[in-house]
Amino acid sequence: MTRRPWIAATVVLGLVALAVGLVLFQPWRLLTRSVVDEPIPVAVATATTVGGGTGPTTRHTPPVAPAAPRVVGQGRFVDGEHAISGTARVLELADGTTVLRLEGFSTSDGPDVVVWLTDQPAGGDDWHRYDDGRFVPLGDLKATDGNQNYAVPVGTDLSGLTSVVIWCDRFDVAFGSAPIRSA
Repeated sequence: MTRRPWIAATVVLGLVALAVGLVLFQPWRLLTRSVVDEPIPVAVATATTVGGGTGPTTRHTPPVAPAAPRVVGQGRFVDGEHAISGTARVLELADGTTVLRLEGFSTSDGPDVVVWLTDQPAGGDDWHRYDDGRFVPLGDLKATDGNQNYAVPVGTDLSGLTSVVIWCDRFDVAFGSAPIRSA
């Protein structure tokens, strides 16, 4: 008769542990996929306002094809904790802004997955090192597959940033990384 409370307590503790494990690890995310296909970014032309006469006048210039972005650096992804593929390209737009573009990108899903530029070399066996040095967070991973653009914060000094990493904040591991080599 004294075994029943222990059995009930064990079952309750087991269910609590299972619930906590499901919340932390989110194993169903291994089975989910998402796709995004963003176009290559271009600088946006702006209208010019000029003074004179009775008030400001907006002068529209004839449409001009936007200049193609300049490739500052690029590299192919290598696996980390998860299988990953695609190309990372750092682009400078005609207006001077910088964008990281992931092309033909594919990886698995996971909790709290983000995109960083980092000063750590891409690849290798130490998947935990990417948060040890300098890194620039660019935002949450938009999708597991496709072409994606991430704005690099204005004023970011790109010197010394040598790779892109797809980072899982929850478990402090790299899904994968790509070296950024000058184009």
